Amino acid sequence: MDKPDNRKPEDNTSDESSVDRRSFIKAAAATGAALATSAQSISAQVTGGTAAGVAREEEVEIVSEGKYGSDFMMDVLKQMDFEFMTLNTHSDSAGLQESVINYMGNTNPELITALHEEVAVAMGHGYYKIEGKPLAALIYGSVGLQHAAMAVYSAFCDRVPVFIMLGNQRNNPNSRSVQDPGAMVRDFTKWDDAPLTLDHFAKSAVRAYSVAMTTPTMPVVLSVDKKLQEMVIPRGEKLRVPKYSPNTPPAGDSNAVRELAQMLVDAEFPVLGVERAARSQAGLDSIVELAELLQAGVVDTIQRMNFPSKHPLLQEPTIFREADLVLALEMPMLSRTRLKEGAKLASISSFDLFTRSNYWHFGNYQEPDFSIAADPEATLPSLIEEVRRLLPRSKRSSVQARGAKFAEINQRNRQADKAFAAKGWNHSPLNTARVAAELWDEIKNKDWSLVSRSDGMSDWGWKLWDFNKYYHHIGQSGSVGVGYSNPASIGAALANRKHGRLSINLQNDGDFMFLPSTLWTAAHHNIPMLTVMHNNRAYNQEIMLISRMAALRDRDVSRCTIGSEINNPAIDFAGLARSMGWYAEGPIEHPSDLRPAIRRAIAQVESGVPALLDTVTQPN
Repeated sequence: MDKPDNRKPEDNTSDESSVDRRSFIKAAAATGAALATSAQSISAQVTGGTAAGVAREEEVEIVSEGKYGSDFMMDVLKQMDFEFMTLNTHSDSAGLQESVINYMGNTNPELITALHEEVAVAMGHGYYKIEGKPLAALIYGSVGLQHAAMAVYSAFCDRVPVFIMLGNQRNNPNSRSVQDPGAMVRDFTKWDDAPLTLDHFAKSAVRAYSVAMTTPTMPVVLSVDKKLQEMVIPRGEKLRVPKYSPNTPPAGDSNAVRELAQMLVDAEFPVLGVERAARSQAGLDSIVELAELLQAGVVDTIQRMNFPSKHPLLQEPTIFREADLVLALEMPMLSRTRLKEGAKLASISSFDLFTRSNYWHFGNYQEPDFSIAADPEATLPSLIEEVRRLLPRSKRSSVQARGAKFAEINQRNRQADKAFAAKGWNHSPLNTARVAAELWDEIKNKDWSLVSRSDGMSDWGWKLWDFNKYYHHIGQSGSVGVGYSNPASIGAALANRKHGRLSINLQNDGDFMFLPSTLWTAAHHNIPMLTVMHNNRAYNQEIMLISRMAALRDRDVSRCTIGSEINNPAIDFAGLARSMGWYAEGPIEHPSDLRPAIRRAIAQVESGVPALLDTVTQPN
C-alpha cells in the first residue's frame, strides 16, 4: 500500500517531487483525458447549468501524480472562456505558461506574445471593445506591472475589464518580488488579491472575473505565487472549481424611470448626451429608438459607438445651449455650465456605483436635477416603453417639427464639414480629410471596423464615414494617454479576425512610437489590419498650444516647434513596419499616389497580411 501523504498541497513544490519525466508525461496525458468531461461540465454551467436549471460546483479529483498547481489554475480559468492570453514571457509565471502550452494545448487561451507589458494590457483593452469579453494578460510581477500601469489606467478610465495576472515569487524573494503587488495599481483597478493556496486562488479568480464584468466594468489584478504554480498536487486531493454566475447589469428603479419619462415627454427641446452608454449593438439600437421616439437631438462624444454618424438627429455639442432638458447617458463629466440658464439636467449612469478617489478622471460634481444610478443600456428598454406610453397624440406634430429642426441643423453642420474638408484637397503633404475620404471610397462596401481612436485623422473618419454598427468604431482611450492606439487597435483587430472584418487603424505618429514593437506581435500572430499613418512629423497639438502661449506673451512664435517636432531625421514608418513583417509603402506625400497605394494595401490585408501606409499629412 502507498503511504498516506499528509502534506498540504501548497507544501509540495516541483523541486520536491520524485516524479520522473516518463511518469510525468504519462500522467499528464491521462489527466488531460480525465478532465475533458470536467471541462464540458464547466462550459455547461456558463451557458445554462444542469438540465434541472441549477448549476453545480465542479470538483476536480487528482487521479495521478504529475498534476501541478498551474494546471488546476487553468481548470478554474476554463469557465471564463478566455480566447487569448497576452504575455511578455517571464520566469515567475513559467508554471502557468507551461500549463497553457501543454495542459491546455495552447487553445482557449492561446498565448499572444507581446514585447512590452503595456502592449499586453492595451491589447486587452481594444479586444474587449469588439468582443464584449476580456482576455487575460500575464504580467511579470512588480517590474512588469510598472511597465503595464499606463495601459491599466487607460482601461480603468475607459471602464474596460482586463483580467490581469502577475507572476510573483515570495518564497525565495528577489528584486522583482513584492509583498503587496496590487498596491501599485489599486487606485485605478476595481479589485485585487494575492492568493496563498489553490483553494484561495479558485475563489479569488472567479470573484475577480465577476467583479471585472459587473457594471461599471474595470480591470482586476490577481497575483499568482510562483511556488503555488509549481507545486505538485498529491494523488487523491479534491479541489473545487467555484461556479461563475454573471451578474445582471443594474437597471433603473421603475418609479424613477417613469418620472424621467415624463420629464422627457414634457420637454420642448430635449437633447441626449451619450458617452459610454452603449455596450453592444442592442444599446446602440435603444439609443436610436429613444431619440427617434422623442425626435430629440443627440450629442455623441464617441467614447463608444453610441449613435450612427449620419443620423439626422446627431448634433454638435453647441446644441446643449439650446436644450431645455439634457439627458446624460453614462456621461458624468457633462457640466451644467454648458447648459442654458434654467435648463434641466438628468442622468443615467453607473459611475457612482463604484469609483476611486485619487485620480480625477471623474471631473467636478455634475449637479444633476434628476439622477438614476444604473446601467443605461439595461435601463433604456423600460424608459422607451414609458415614453411611448406617456407621449400623447396631441404632441406628435410638435415632436415631428422638432425632429425637422434638428435635421436641418445636422445638414448645415455636414455642409460646413464638407466645405472645410475641401481646403487644401490637392496639397502636398496630404490633406487629412482627403486621406479619410479616399480610404472611405475603398472600404464602404466592405465589412470594416475602425480599431484606433475614433477621432483619428483629425476626426475626418467620424465626419465622412458612415458608422452605423457597434463594431464600426471602438471609441477613445479613456485616459487620453499617448501610446494607446497602436496596441489597442491590434487587440481589436485580433477580435475582428474570426469575423473576417477589415480592421482599420488611423494611427498618429507620436502615439505609434511609444510602442512600435506592437507591429511584430501582429505579424507573428497573423493579425490582418491596415494602419494608415497620420504622420505630420510632430506633436502638432502641442505646437499649437505653445504657439498660442507665445502669442499671448508677445514672444517668438516661429521657435515653438522646438521640443515637439518628430523630424530631422524623419521616421521611416514603412521601413520600420517592413522590418517587423508587414507589407508597407511610403512615405506617401502626393495625392495622386494615395488611392493606388490604398488599393494595394487592402489587397494585402484581405490576403491575411498586416499592411501600413506612411501617409505624410498636413498639420491638424
